[in-house]
Amino acid sequence: MAIAARPLALRSPWFLPALVCLVVLVFWVVWPLASLFYQSVIDPATGMPSLHGFETFFSDPRYVEAFFNTIKLGLISTIGTLLLGAPLAYVVARYDFPGKAIVAILPLTTIVLPDIIVSQAWLMLLGNNGVVRLALESIGIDLPSFYGWFGMSYVLILNDYTYVYIGMLAALKAIDGTLEEAAVNLGASNFKRALSVTFPVLMPALLVNAMIVFTLAVDNFSIPMILGGQVDVLSSLTYTTFLSEMSGNPTMQGVLAVVSVILVGAVLFIQKRVLERKTFQMQQGRAPRPVRAQGLAGILLTVGAVLFVTFSLIPAFIVLIGAFTKASGPVMQYGTFTLDNMERALRYAPEPILNSLMLASVATIAGTCFATICSYLIVKKRLFVVTALDYMVMLPLAISGTVLGIALIQTYNSGVLVLTGTWVIMAGAYFVRKVPFSIRSASASLYNIPDSIEEASINLGVSPFQSFFKVVLPLMKPAILGAAILMWVTSLAEISATIVLYYGGMETMPIQMFRQIDAGFLARASAYGVILMVVILVPIYLAIRFLKLDLFSSR
Repeated sequence: MAIAARPLALRSPWFLPALVCLVVLVFWVVWPLASLFYQSVIDPATGMPSLHGFETFFSDPRYVEAFFNTIKLGLISTIGTLLLGAPLAYVVARYDFPGKAIVAILPLTTIVLPDIIVSQAWLMLLGNNGVVRLALESIGIDLPSFYGWFGMSYVLILNDYTYVYIGMLAALKAIDGTLEEAAVNLGASNFKRALSVTFPVLMPALLVNAMIVFTLAVDNFSIPMILGGQVDVLSSLTYTTFLSEMSGNPTMQGVLAVVSVILVGAVLFIQKRVLERKTFQMQQGRAPRPVRAQGLAGILLTVGAVLFVTFSLIPAFIVLIGAFTKASGPVMQYGTFTLDNMERALRYAPEPILNSLMLASVATIAGTCFATICSYLIVKKRLFVVTALDYMVMLPLAISGTVLGIALIQTYNSGVLVLTGTWVIMAGAYFVRKVPFSIRSASASLYNIPDSIEEASINLGVSPFQSFFKVVLPLMKPAILGAAILMWVTSLAEISATIVLYYGGMETMPIQMFRQIDAGFLARASAYGVILMVVILVPIYLAIRFLKLDLFSSR
């Protein structure tokens, strides 16, 4: 049976497209990752296999501390986001109050604001020369240094709680209300009902979203690099090790990268096991009806929720103010107004803007086409090569951006094909980092398209490829446009991979912002931040306004 199935699969018209997609992933993901693993176990002095790099990692206090700091930061971020996101989701799902529609949508702004903008904004408020810090110090209130654990944890929690909020809100709305009603009818108190019915049903969603936040915190590059101070984590230490070893020993680059991949991969594996073992299936029923909050309770609930989610907009407002504020070097002259920062960015130093737009456009076009084909193959076709593609296409989720950048450099820095020092390798990094999310977005509509529609077209004599383009593709149009917008937005904000891949003249807006922040020129960084927000938010607004797309359903 197995022998006969293979020639049949080879005769499928979709075998060749699936194989091409597989080769693309091997070129951009598997081979660079394999080269990185190989480099980590080779002694550069002798060229022979050696575990000396891993021995150094586990014996050097700095590396060991960075490893445990990474886990610690992930746990702090996860616990903090659960404490913020889950209660907010419960309030929005179970209560009606004035302003609920605004409260429900505002947290989504944290998803589209790049980490580097958020870090800069809070630095302008709470950094050493931050306006809030200076105001509090003037009345005798001293805040802890914003560099180190306080700053990293604070920004990560406020930046990532939305992922918990979205996941828990969906889970709360999916609960069959008759279960809770049955518990109440049997005499259970509200507390016992929540403990015995609601909480167990929500536990899988809670654990899965916790794993997502942990992975995001472990992979994050911008926040630890800008706010970490003397605290080393794997993402920042991998980058600094890369800079110090660019012309020397690459072994420790490989070792740090391998440890990062194993850590993230382990978390994703646990997430998959949790999802498989702790999932409850319920009959479709009505969700519990929200309770109308009235009187003082309604006022307190509204005010508290609005004040809470307003924090999501603070970074955007602060960067907007900073872009039009005069500055003397690192000193911001708040209360003044100038167009010099924006003029400098748009007229005298527009290269980062043009580079970002060019690279994001290439990645979006290539990524959307790739995601459309891959999602169709994975959802609709049962071929052995598609099974391999299904696993391989999510591999980039286990690779941090810095690790991917180093892997691409080590793989394509010499030999027959040299890509290092070209825009192609930067666009390729954008493509690899963001295409898994686009595939998830493009797959959303395919599960709702009956196979019988395509089969009917083929039975009428239309070829499989023509049936795909004439029948399936039009039905996928909203999901494809959503995937394209998602690819565009996330590509523009990418920095962790391109920070090690860029070369002179190919700085992007996030890289330019990082360099300006590192030099203390926050006003100049703010100007690029405003431009970056505009080119990110305008397409989202147009998609929601005219195309009626839901861009957050797949994230």
